Amino acid sequence: MIDVRPFDSLGRFQNEWLNAHYHFSFANYMNPDRTGIGPLLVWNDDEIQPGGGFPMHGHRNMEIITYVRYGAISHEDHLSNKGKTPAGDIQVMSAGKGILHSEYNHEAEITGLYQIWIQPSETYLKPHWDQKTFSEADYAGRFLPLASGEAKHPDALPINQNATLYGTHLKDNEEINQPIEKNRLGYLVVSKGSIQLNGQRMDERDGAMIANEENLNIKALGNAELIFADLPDTVQ
Repeated sequence: MIDVRPFDSLGRFQNEWLNAHYHFSFANYMNPDRTGIGPLLVWNDDEIQPGGGFPMHGHRNMEIITYVRYGAISHEDHLSNKGKTPAGDIQVMSAGKGILHSEYNHEAEITGLYQIWIQPSETYLKPHWDQKTFSEADYAGRFLPLASGEAKHPDALPINQNATLYGTHLKDNEEINQPIEKNRLGYLVVSKGSIQLNGQRMDERDGAMIANEENLNIKALGNAELIFADLPDTVQ
């Protein structure tokens, strides 16, 4: 089963510095049919104006992954971590027993990013933050593990859950297949371009919830960039 969720059907919030679209219920957007899948609770598509951002605030017991679509985001936390994550790179914050952080766009252009929250398999662990850089060649024509709690992906940034976030860049008419193991769920978002997913069209910034599928066949309709979360069907 593949449930395509067009971008214009997502929840929305906007203020003077943030234009946000919510794939799942978040803040004042409540949709009983979109409350997350498995341990994936939040997938926010954020556009942050220059100088805008999230001031220092706290989280606990959540794996928070940020994938930057364009621009850059600057992170700072109470553990003395500081870093700037540019387009194509990711950062992972394991909130554990508690972390205070801020995220700001200090660039001269709008920053677009995905903010992804995954429930951890263990709670009240030591918090940490890290980031990783990936090249265009890393993404080309394959599903690249970006963040993972699975032992088979030791080069991905670690998260505290039996889940993996992948990214891929495809050229026009390029096809790729991704097997789905039994008792696994998926959520796929088209970051750029358009694709066919098992014969269904998806356009830029659309999402798709995936269940009871053995394989994903993806064909790029022009150059495309995708982010895909492979998830257990329960919180483990």
